[in-house]
Amino acid sequence: MTDFADQPLLIEPAQLASRLNAPGLILVDLTNAQRYAEGHIPGAHFVEPKRTQFGQPPAPGLLPSKEQLEQLFSELGHHPDATYVVYDDEGGGWAGRFIWMLDMIGHTRYHFLNGGLIAWLEDIGTLSTEIPPVAQQSLSLTLHETPNATREYILSRLGAEDLVIWDARSPEEYRGEKVQAQKAGHIPGAVNFEWTAGMDPQRGMRMRSDLQQQLTALGITPDKEIITHCQTHRRSGFTYVAAKVLGYPRIKAYAGSWGEWGNHPDTPVER
Repeated sequence: MTDFADQPLLIEPAQLASRLNAPGLILVDLTNAQRYAEGHIPGAHFVEPKRTQFGQPPAPGLLPSKEQLEQLFSELGHHPDATYVVYDDEGGGWAGRFIWMLDMIGHTRYHFLNGGLIAWLEDIGTLSTEIPPVAQQSLSLTLHETPNATREYILSRLGAEDLVIWDARSPEEYRGEKVQAQKAGHIPGAVNFEWTAGMDPQRGMRMRSDLQQQLTALGITPDKEIITHCQTHRRSGFTYVAAKVLGYPRIKAYAGSWGEWGNHPDTPVER
């Protein structure tokens, strides 16, 4: 097999290694410029993580403009039949955010490399310094709002029995002890499960095998709509894709995250 048609959303380094020459593969590296230059998975295109965010306060985690997205994806050679494999070197925050972006442009042919570059180095080890060419094409994208939860949407859903807000920040931020905005605390009713708690450092930062049980114990269950966030929707990139890997049918990301909620005058907060 050389394609990804039979592969799950979450793939292992060995599954990727045997398919690096698959037609239509767009492999995306979201580490950093220096690390990419020193060596990356063969064939990977580097995407500066900041290009996945709007970047303006108070809510820098919002989606980039349509024009910025079209520029980024045109450079990658995006096309409807492309298959993306996405990785980073931090356990999956940036990679998960990129998958959320793919959902936002309506492209569902993608895979998340379990453990990212860390697991790849442990299992495969092969790196390259060759840089693939930047594509030159004109591209028009259609944005889809379903994967995104706005501040207004969350306010309209607060208190609903079938809603869980998954706060991926640290417990200190959640409790209001570490202040990252004008307001401290969390969205009323939100459940805190820090993003790194879903990773297994003994297995190359792969997704924990018991993650489903951990989430079920907290009431983060697939029968509910899940809205996940952090400060800028970077850490919650991992929790977004984790819920998708587990088969949760209704998962949204709040891209504004605490950067927006904690700085808005009319948002309720709990501590």
